[in-house]
This record gives sequence, C-alpha cells and structure tokens, in this order.
Amino acid sequence: MNCAACGSTALVSGKLVGEDASVIGFQLSDAPWLKRIFAVGNRGIGAYGCLHCRHLQLAVEFSESDLERYQQFEGEQPNVLERINSGSGEPMG
Repeated sequence: MNCAACGSTALVSGKLVGEDASVIGFQLSDAPWLKRIFAVGNRGIGAYGCLHCRHLQLAVEFSESDLERYQQFEGEQPNVLERINSGSGEPMG
C-alpha cells in the first residue's frame, strides 16, 4: 500500500482508539436504528500513518457479505426507498 498523499511505501498500520480505549468503528448508513443505537454490526477501521509526510489514511474492513451486497450496484448507491421500489426488473441508473 502506498501513501495517498506522497506515494511513499513507509506506512505503519494501526487502529483508531477513543480516549476511553474503545476501538472506533464504521457504521453503514442503512443499518436498522436499533443496531445503530447499540453499535451492533460496526465494521473495523484500519489506520495507516505515513512516516515521511505524517499523513493518516483509513480503510474500512468490509465483510464478504458487504462486498456481495454493495458491489451489485454501479455508481452512487440507491437509497432504501429506491431499493424497495426497484422490484420492477428495470436496471437502476
């Protein structure tokens, strides 16, 4: 992996950690409200710091089911109502 800012390969990997030593996660915007309240189903975030320019870049740790679910769409992801109403068989676009 290369630094997005300077192109260096001198990256150190780590995790984002809160002040109370809790690991910070990524939550999908279409998660049900109950899961959002209790932070269930959060995805891990990998953090990479560049030794040369001190740039910090992040990467979400998606599961295999996330990849299958979200890669079926091209371009911008449709909202929940568009997904529900797309049962007509017409491609979205």
